[in-house]
Amino acid sequence: MSRVVHRFTRTVPDWQPRVTPVDLASATPEQRDALKITPSNTKVSDYVLVLAHDPETLAVRSPLFNAIMYDPGGMSRAERELGAIGASIVNRCIYCAAVHASRHAQLSKDTAVTDELFARGEQAKLSPRDQAIFDFSVKLSQSPPTVTEADAARLREAGVNEAETVDLVLSTSLFGWANRLMHVLGDPVRND
Repeated sequence: MSRVVHRFTRTVPDWQPRVTPVDLASATPEQRDALKITPSNTKVSDYVLVLAHDPETLAVRSPLFNAIMYDPGGMSRAERELGAIGASIVNRCIYCAAVHASRHAQLSKDTAVTDELFARGEQAKLSPRDQAIFDFSVKLSQSPPTVTEADAARLREAGVNEAETVDLVLSTSLFGWANRLMHVLGDPVRND
């Protein structure tokens, strides 16, 4: 028996697809290529197997995700995760928030930020730099046209440089899309 998770958590739930994932054993060559299946790499999540129904999109989605979230230089990985968490809180994506809160805690070796975010949501009180990053990601996720030069100036005042600002916009925007995919294609669940 599975129950849908409705509260934010750092403990990553399972994900139960609403669309039947592609069966890896009968995947087309295009799907296997998009999935990057090799003899040593056959463990693929149900989420990615669902996305494999559209191999052309998946073939560009995964490299784009990796470039935005893991590219060296620019904003730190933990801070990119903070942008993803901000978007996920606004969009109420429990699964994405859990995955990226867990990664943030691992990367920063601290749970204080994600504890505060999950306790107070969009009203969380963080260090000046984290606050500027989180507030920017929340505002961008709520209503992109309301983001102004004053918001960019606030990031600069908090020590976020131009390249880091672009990384933050990219990670937050990526999760505007990812949250919508996760919401529609499946549910975060705990199995009893």
